[in-house]
Amino acid sequence: MRRNQIDFVTMGCSKNLVDSELLMRQFEANGYRCVHDAKRPQGEIAVINTCGFIEAAKEESINTILEFAQAKREGRLRKLYVMGCLSQRYAGELESEIPEVDKFYGKFNYRELLDDLGKAEAPSCSGQRHLTTPRHYAYLKIAEGCDRHCAYCAIPLITGRHHSRPMEEVVDEARSLVAQGVRELQVIEQELTYYGVDLYGRRRIADLVEALAGVEGVEWIRLHYAYPNQFPLELLDVMARHDNVCKYLDIALQHISDRMLDRMHRNVTRRETLDLLGEIRRRVPGIAIRTTLMVGFPGETEEDFEELVDFVRAQRFERMGAFAYSAEEGTYSCAHYADDVAPEEKQRRLDRLMDVQQRISAELEAQKVGSVMRTIIDRKEGDYYVGRTQYSSPEVDPEVLIPAAGRRLRVGSFHQVRITGSEEFDLYGEAL
Repeated sequence: MRRNQIDFVTMGCSKNLVDSELLMRQFEANGYRCVHDAKRPQGEIAVINTCGFIEAAKEESINTILEFAQAKREGRLRKLYVMGCLSQRYAGELESEIPEVDKFYGKFNYRELLDDLGKAEAPSCSGQRHLTTPRHYAYLKIAEGCDRHCAYCAIPLITGRHHSRPMEEVVDEARSLVAQGVRELQVIEQELTYYGVDLYGRRRIADLVEALAGVEGVEWIRLHYAYPNQFPLELLDVMARHDNVCKYLDIALQHISDRMLDRMHRNVTRRETLDLLGEIRRRVPGIAIRTTLMVGFPGETEEDFEELVDFVRAQRFERMGAFAYSAEEGTYSCAHYADDVAPEEKQRRLDRLMDVQQRISAELEAQKVGSVMRTIIDRKEGDYYVGRTQYSSPEVDPEVLIPAAGRRLRVGSFHQVRITGSEEFDLYGEAL
């Protein structure tokens, strides 16, 4: 057990990761050594930042808490604290069921942990983060919360209303990150296309991206988590105009059946979705669209599912993820719909949808063989350097594997790479 060391474990999304990074920097200013996601935690204090989005994420968070609780019982840990989405929703139940945890914090009061350990917040470090990502990229959170009320989603129950950060503050943070060596900004929020409505009375994501594109030293800007309803089309013009705005958009669609979209309270129709996708591809030629889809929502018939499969086949998304519906307490669907699709049927549909996407991905990746693509090097792993093109987000999208033999490439550097081979989700290449 190492004195004055705090082990941080972050579960769930990159928005949680930013919260962990902010808190780690404050603890470092108070003399602690902070370690993130260590394979063998050895600190005297542990802080677990939890996810509470869907059942699988909640189970993973609880199992992690229980592992550290066991370490504390065995005397390998002095203090255990839990923060984040899960404890925001279930603090009362967790306190009674896992008494080994010294204190539970929610999504927004986690800075109280400094006071509880007898430390003061360091004003000189306000807004600064201990980056846990590779030095060349960082997540830039531009807002918190969500004003949407999709029937299945617990996030508004956890995070509350949408709150945008002032544009000047976001741009200043981008400059600060660049000064630390960051070259790629992963712009994130729960609903990126709603940015600015609460502060400025209108959607200003296009203005923000325009400003970020003008920050000297920013090589790539990548946009995550758009919403299809009332999509601000002017954003597409900004993406097309600036070379350092990646031709990549993460937009969760969830379904395409009008009946399902209505039951999900998505406030968008099949026709509107198809028109938007067509407009995105028309205004930003060559764009890679990443989407997320859901199977097994209450009432989803075989016909609804087949319509979704046909949609995926027709759209040929460059990137796609999918998950099975789980009933979340407090949501509209949990209260008003019977969870009537059997678990094994949900899994069958999920497997089939992903199998269709795997074949599409293999075909799309194979088409890149012979082309030359600008690639950033993320790491060296075994016999390969591992990189990404502008069409891939870290950790979730296809990578480019470049043989390390005979070449020395610097992590964080950009290279022109000729694509020499492909698999379902990855490419192989040689640096020129």
